[in-house]
Amino acid sequence: MIIARSVHPLPGEAERRERLLALVDGFSSRRVLVAGDLIADQFIYGEVARVSREAPVLILKYDATEMLAGGAGNAANNVASLGGRATLAGLVGADAEGARLLASFDRAVNTRGVRRLRGHRTPVKTRILAGGVHSAKQQVVRIDRESGWPLRAPAPAAFVAAVRRAAASCDAVILSDYGSGLVTPGLADSLRMIVQQRARRREVPVLVDSRYRPLDYRGLTACTPNEAEVEQVLGIRVDDDAAALERAGRRLLARTKMRAVLVTRGSRGMALFEPKRPTAHIPIFGSDEVADVTGAGDTVIATFGLALAAGASFYEAARLANYAGGLVVMKRGTATVSARELGEAIAGDHDTATERWSQEGPEQGRRRARR
Repeated sequence: MIIARSVHPLPGEAERRERLLALVDGFSSRRVLVAGDLIADQFIYGEVARVSREAPVLILKYDATEMLAGGAGNAANNVASLGGRATLAGLVGADAEGARLLASFDRAVNTRGVRRLRGHRTPVKTRILAGGVHSAKQQVVRIDRESGWPLRAPAPAAFVAAVRRAAASCDAVILSDYGSGLVTPGLADSLRMIVQQRARRREVPVLVDSRYRPLDYRGLTACTPNEAEVEQVLGIRVDDDAAALERAGRRLLARTKMRAVLVTRGSRGMALFEPKRPTAHIPIFGSDEVADVTGAGDTVIATFGLALAAGASFYEAARLANYAGGLVVMKRGTATVSARELGEAIAGDHDTATERWSQEGPEQGRRRARR
């Protein structure tokens, strides 16, 4: 079976808006497995008191500390906040940070697939944010406490078993590879085979977000690299060069043999590449004055995967992910988007007249009236 080729009305038509809203309503019945690297995002907030006499640095009056899930954990939290049912599989250390991370998850996230491993240090990214009484707090420094990635030993058997069990009953699989070595192309291939062997009316999409090696994953449903990652793995520069972007996207499609590649481009929006179909350039939703991009990629792949699980076409899923990405970057810290927020964004911004298609191609599945 193939991903749904659903109706793509002409820009601005109410039919598209209603279709997208219906897909969001369908999120609540979808089960998504999120497997991969778990990171503790710690935020320390303070108020600028004065400049130190010891060195030309600010002295901050401590306000509060917050611990949130990053990486695969953030993707799972976004699936849950959008109304889906998330099952999470990953590793944390048998340390205080791991315990706090597990306690931070949304109640709708099933964390029974998360293993606490002795000798493994939970990776923590500490961001210190400072501001005045009447001003927004800005990040002034980040401290990374690494966990010894890549892992020295293969993925624990308990983790692999938990992933395989969850894959047998999910509607979509999201793999989050931040470079620990826990998620591998071999694991991705085995999950793809598991979901293909299931007798289902609708395909179970398998998506990957790999920070350092997207080219190592082949034959999956889709990947969602950002533009900087594309430039790094292909050794090119894109910027505002539409031709360079087109070549890059097509090269990624050819080398990974995926069904779709969704490139996120920050303030330039997104570009969706599918074999033998025109490239869709989707402009950024909302303001380009971003508050915080922390974890935005996790929100994008969570929405993209959940939408595909609900029956969206790649194009519809990309549009929904674009709305979610535009919403989450306007929030501070590692944030999520709710189904209500997504629905309000769709209802208030359904005019897509600014979209561009990079080449002429077949109509996007639009129904023709019979004569």
